[in-house]
Amino acid sequence: MGGNGKHRWKISFYRSNSSSRLPPKELLCPISGSLMSDPVVVSSGQTFERLSAQVCRDFGFSPKLEDGSRPDFSTMISNLAIKSTIQNWCHDNNTEYPQAPDLFSVEKTVRKLIADDREDQGIRVSESELLDGVAERPPIMFTHAATELGRRVDHFYSSSSEDSVVIPSASPLTPLPFATRPSCYSSSSSSEINPEDETLNPISSSPGCEEEEQLMIKLRSSEVIEQEEAVILLRKLTRTKEELRVSLCTPRLLSAVRSLIVSRYSTVQQNALASLVNLSLEKPNKVKIVRSGFVPHLVDVLKGGSSESQEHAAGALFSLALEEDNKMAIGVLGALPPLMHALVRAESVRTRHDSALALYHLTLVETNRVKLVKQPNAIPTLLALAKSPASASRVLLILCNLASCNEGRSAMLDANAVECLVGMLRRSELESESIRENCVAALYALSHGSMRFRGLAREAKAVEVLGEIEKNGSERAREKAKRMLTEMRGREDEPNWDSVLESGAGVGLGPTRYRVGVGRNVHTANSTTF
Repeated sequence: MGGNGKHRWKISFYRSNSSSRLPPKELLCPISGSLMSDPVVVSSGQTFERLSAQVCRDFGFSPKLEDGSRPDFSTMISNLAIKSTIQNWCHDNNTEYPQAPDLFSVEKTVRKLIADDREDQGIRVSESELLDGVAERPPIMFTHAATELGRRVDHFYSSSSEDSVVIPSASPLTPLPFATRPSCYSSSSSSEINPEDETLNPISSSPGCEEEEQLMIKLRSSEVIEQEEAVILLRKLTRTKEELRVSLCTPRLLSAVRSLIVSRYSTVQQNALASLVNLSLEKPNKVKIVRSGFVPHLVDVLKGGSSESQEHAAGALFSLALEEDNKMAIGVLGALPPLMHALVRAESVRTRHDSALALYHLTLVETNRVKLVKQPNAIPTLLALAKSPASASRVLLILCNLASCNEGRSAMLDANAVECLVGMLRRSELESESIRENCVAALYALSHGSMRFRGLAREAKAVEVLGEIEKNGSERAREKAKRMLTEMRGREDEPNWDSVLESGAGVGLGPTRYRVGVGRNVHTANSTTF
């Protein structure tokens, strides 16, 4: 007993010491340095204590973070994932959950940060001057006007599929070549700026500080004509001179472009959005753009912008979603519902195309998959779109992603996805072999870890369809079809559960194919060694 008591005393002593551990850095507010009680994600993607973010926004102040970026506090959304992580950390370390911070203390901290920031810039200010500089109200944000003032301008870019990517063979999804650049962009010289635009003040091919200043003066101008000239010129420069995209993507230029994306003048807004698409093509710019607070504005345009503006907004979200570090932030900031709506309702083929690819890349992340599945009628809508030759290739990729999580798999089975996909294969509705591969891949993803799949597949008479693919399909499709057939047929030494269940002998179950599927799956799982 004494030995056991000492052992228990050692465990208790170890746990009491663990409570003094410092929390992980990502659980601390970058402003207060304390464990967050109400964490929120701001427009630029970082997480802060809600009160700290509110005070900074009220003061019109954006602190410089460790990575050199400055956050955008225009939008705040509760970060439930971090909040849950903090709760778990407090529980594991015998620590009380942090209380909400005191307003006076937070304001004092922010004022000190403002003073330090001004000092770093060589500006000394008094406390009274700091208070005078506080914004009395947040800046007015105009939503995009749905109507245009004039005739829609011609596209500067043409659709291009020259740049494509193939998913590696190790991926659980069947590969499908698709563009890595938005539909509204093309590096082709076939579509140039109108010659009238050449009358604008030109910027040399290697703009330095002086040339950038000229561009910034017009972008910041209160005159709409000068704003229009500036964004058209920026659009041309970032399309034809790829080397300028990284050098021009500075915090102050991004800030200027962001303010013009919410312009009520359609020409200004459309060219600002097109310039953003061009800047987003370069990998070093992608995270910088998201952290500069563009996503909420792109979502707003996607909801209520003109047709051309929606094309560029969808293209920008697609381009930004290619970066791994952006995927979760874009989902948290509310891009999934308007992308889904644009995929179904958008007038422009380009908007639907880029919305689908944006959804595909965003649903590579688990949290976004769950969010999309929970959208009303998302799964039935995607299954309906998968039957359309125009959208099948991209929608099937999204369905493959959704089928890889438990929530998505369950929702797809409830929506008769097995019958839908098998029916598409049986009726030879899939013109392209790559689309057929993705249809088989979606079925294969549904078969993983699902006890219902076998029964539903048998009801849909999938065996004969998969058998035909095993004989005549592509290498990738044959391999997946073979694995599904092996799983459905079961091991050779299995009893004939169909006969047993149909007779009801000894088990008290009726001849239900769903139960056949469940019973056989359970048996297989218990008898297979991995």
